[in-house]
Amino acid sequence: MTHPLNPAFALTDPPPVMEARRWLTGVTHPANRPLINVSQAAPVESPPLGLRQALADAALNNPDAHLYGPVLGLPALREEIATQWSAAYHGTIKPTQVAITQGCNQAFTAIMATLAGPGDEVILPTPWYFNHKMWLDMASVKTVPLDTGPTLIPSVDAAAALITDRSRAIVLVSPNNPGGVEYPAETLTAFRDLARARGLALIVDETYRDFDSRTGAPHDLFTDPDWADTFIHLYSFSKAYRLTGHRVGAVVASEGRLAEVEKFLDTVAICPSQLGQIGALWGMRNLSQWVAGERDEILARRKAMVGGFAALPGWKLLGCGAYFAYVEHPFDMASDALCKQLVTDASILMLPGTMFQPPGSEAGKRQIRIAFANVDAAGIAEMFRRLAAFRP
Repeated sequence: MTHPLNPAFALTDPPPVMEARRWLTGVTHPANRPLINVSQAAPVESPPLGLRQALADAALNNPDAHLYGPVLGLPALREEIATQWSAAYHGTIKPTQVAITQGCNQAFTAIMATLAGPGDEVILPTPWYFNHKMWLDMASVKTVPLDTGPTLIPSVDAAAALITDRSRAIVLVSPNNPGGVEYPAETLTAFRDLARARGLALIVDETYRDFDSRTGAPHDLFTDPDWADTFIHLYSFSKAYRLTGHRVGAVVASEGRLAEVEKFLDTVAICPSQLGQIGALWGMRNLSQWVAGERDEILARRKAMVGGFAALPGWKLLGCGAYFAYVEHPFDMASDALCKQLVTDASILMLPGTMFQPPGSEAGKRQIRIAFANVDAAGIAEMFRRLAAFRP
């Protein structure tokens, strides 16, 4: 590269999913052993027919669908989110406290851009979601790892010991990516109390909320009348409605915070996808029963994963939920080398724990993330058959 390169980008790891896909280059899988791809947590099927028809109708008959819209999103979608989520969380969310983004990753980057700059610190539990770490690296924000240990549930006391005068935020993901675990409501409350006491933001990414195995609200943070002084909620419509290609996410935060977010969004994208927002709004109004069925299927696959690892000698299931199982492997080799060998020898594509942990992490060398949401019961059974037969 002959032109100057921002040093922060040079120090940022490449996108892990793209890196793992390159492991497939030149590899031929036997006809009786097709590739099982459990590397990425994204729906691979189209949205349901009714939603596709709504998108097509908007594309053909709604001229506004092809124009710039409000930077913070369509008013109708913001109102629908405020209404539905106020009811779901038993709290009070105003439409002016909701912004729509081009996917949940943009929601995170927009919020974080308003919170932290070069030299500031953000606490991320490990194993972490790699795109969160990548943004912090690109922004020259120091990532402070919070080890979650064998339970994968972060400790508020351990987090408190990491706070310095440069700390700006704590980021939690529940149900967790990559760990799959569902954080107890009391854990989130304790982190809210810590963040408030220390003047930090608490960001909770609930991208996989629709596939939580628990019933009812997963936490009571929105019941606090002063929630907006500390708590920031992130969400994605990609998983629930299979809208990955349309890029629709959401931020729920204080009006003052969203005024700053608007500056970022106007500069980066001007406005979120109009068609995507129309699809998300239609989904919220019409697909609750369909999403419930999708949740049931994911929970059935989760059960199959739990049972499969219980019967697989040497492997240890650390966490399992929503789209993910997070495991320890039994082999005397690092997980990145192991995952590459699994591609060639077992035709399975997984992501190693080294992609979710700090460089040199011994835990990362023993861990693997398995995204099982796109694999049916037969595929899960075949994956376990191959893992049982695998010898490095």
